[in-house]
Amino acid sequence: MSLPVNLNDVKKAAAELKGKIKHTPLLRAERMDDQLGFKVFLKPENLQLTGSFKIRGASNKIANLTAEEKAKGIIASSSGNHAQGVAFAANRAGVRAIVVMPENAPQTKIDGTARYGAEVILHGFDSIERYKKLYQLVDEQGYTVVHSFNDPHLIAGQGTVGLEIIEDLPDADVVVVPLGGGGILSGVAVAIKESNPNCQVIGVEPEAIPRFSASLAAGEPVEVPFKDTVADGLMLTKTGNYTWPIIRDYVDHVVTVSDASILEAMKLIMVEGRQVVEPSAAIGVAAALEHKIAAQPDQKVVFVLTGGNIDYSKLKELML
Repeated sequence: MSLPVNLNDVKKAAAELKGKIKHTPLLRAERMDDQLGFKVFLKPENLQLTGSFKIRGASNKIANLTAEEKAKGIIASSSGNHAQGVAFAANRAGVRAIVVMPENAPQTKIDGTARYGAEVILHGFDSIERYKKLYQLVDEQGYTVVHSFNDPHLIAGQGTVGLEIIEDLPDADVVVVPLGGGGILSGVAVAIKESNPNCQVIGVEPEAIPRFSASLAAGEPVEVPFKDTVADGLMLTKTGNYTWPIIRDYVDHVVTVSDASILEAMKLIMVEGRQVVEPSAAIGVAAALEHKIAAQPDQKVVFVLTGGNIDYSKLKELML
């Protein structure tokens, strides 16, 4: 059975996104080598136009809407980064955007979403509550949903991160990607594995909500209980029907890490990597700190830093 997204889809997305997003640099982080035990490279999507990778998938999804869908408007549910990506991309395309965000979303993400022109609706505290509200509005108004991870066009757009890594470092040995719903991990996995099958792709999720680890162990998608984690962008309890088969077939390993390691990784990235990132973006480096990334000293390991949208007050609180 063919997978829902292939390398040609990612390449089409890259062509569509040319000039609309940043080709973020691949940074050599020598100061982190000794602590992690291999050659460290950082892919800083925190430097992207909206401060995260989410603009890639949102832009590609909106570009592939019909004229009728664009006229009716779009709607999304997000804790923050997807919201800003959707808002920015919709504003640029002249499409009305409504975004349902949790009532406890970081203020910087709420402000950023509104600043980019979207109508923000604060509702509930988890994705289940938000999606109930979202589909109520879809039924009432006929909006098109721009899902945060479970959509082929969105996955292909996120996969352009992987194409850029292959372009800038074709002999990468390992690529490590944060894992929430799996949109960026599945897209990057397609781009990497269909370009260089010898490169390992590793997904990292919070140990508090190990939805993909549990699904892989069961051999099928399963839902896990909702628990709190410092990685607020990865707080999802189940896999997507589009992301699941790609991760199952293309990702070499999925590992989990503790919140304590995520916070330690944030500090390391800031002090030695010179990048300010949010907790969800630091989770890959956290896996290395927990010795869950098997690589030799001469191997090249790329960590995708997915975003840097974090309130200063929250950053100060976490780093104390």
